[in-house]
Amino acid sequence: MRVLITCPPMLGKIDDLRHLFGQKNIDIFCPAMVQALSEEELVQLVPQFDGWIIGDDPATRRVFEAGKKGLLKAAVKWGVGVDNVDFAAAKDLAIPITNTPDMFGGEVGDVAMSYVTALARETFRIDREVRAGRWPKPNGISLADKTLGLVGIGDIGKATARRALAANMKVIAYDRTVRMSSEADTVEFATWPERVEECDFIVLTCSLNKANRHMLNADLFARAKRGVRIVNVARGALISECDLIDALEDGTVHSAALDVFETEPLPMSSPLRKFERCIFGSHNGSNTADAVMRASERAVGLLFGFLEVR
Repeated sequence: MRVLITCPPMLGKIDDLRHLFGQKNIDIFCPAMVQALSEEELVQLVPQFDGWIIGDDPATRRVFEAGKKGLLKAAVKWGVGVDNVDFAAAKDLAIPITNTPDMFGGEVGDVAMSYVTALARETFRIDREVRAGRWPKPNGISLADKTLGLVGIGDIGKATARRALAANMKVIAYDRTVRMSSEADTVEFATWPERVEECDFIVLTCSLNKANRHMLNADLFARAKRGVRIVNVARGALISECDLIDALEDGTVHSAALDVFETEPLPMSSPLRKFERCIFGSHNGSNTADAVMRASERAVGLLFGFLEVR
């Protein structure tokens, strides 16, 4: 039996995971990759394997159809986000598939809150300028009593809310299905985009779907408080990058911390690169050694269950 792994964080820890497959006499293939393989590459690769642990690859109907014609029997989407996976196609083709939810709330919440703090105090900009021989003294803002608009109250959103509340911030949460526990008395809830003009920060921790694609756009920026700071640790396509660039140009948006982009890796030609107060990540919010092992072991266990590996 053979398994294809196309999840970069898992591939980074693969030497610590090989024994799980070796114990079951399963061969694994780890392609050289940065963020994701192309659909064409997957159409060629996937049919050669009984199981597939998916990263951010385009797991489309075409890819699953090719897999079904070959050896593919089951798949697991590593991590929480599933917008790149056609679950309906897998179901139509009778290919068992699932993801690994509730694995990274604390880790991504930590990154989201670190971005909030960094945008408030411009710490990343200070670091860059000190390295260049300058001694900057930007006048930042305090977090206490500032309002954070939090879009998405799943596992990651809850973790982010707890951290913001600990910083004495006011949190307005946006989610169609409210799932809060002890924070329910202190988090205020609204329907997007109500009260967005009150927000000093807007933090995206929601999943991507057809309804919320480009939810941060020119109309939203025009409505938002001038000088709002944007944090995205969810999916790049939640923001219209062209509109964000315009809003950064005219000062409507003070700065943005983006761990994700519409095109990844971020193209060298992207105009976003010219904004010195912005912070960029590499779609790496969940990537700690602890979390990767936890999610990877979960993904392997789920896949073995589908494949009926004993």
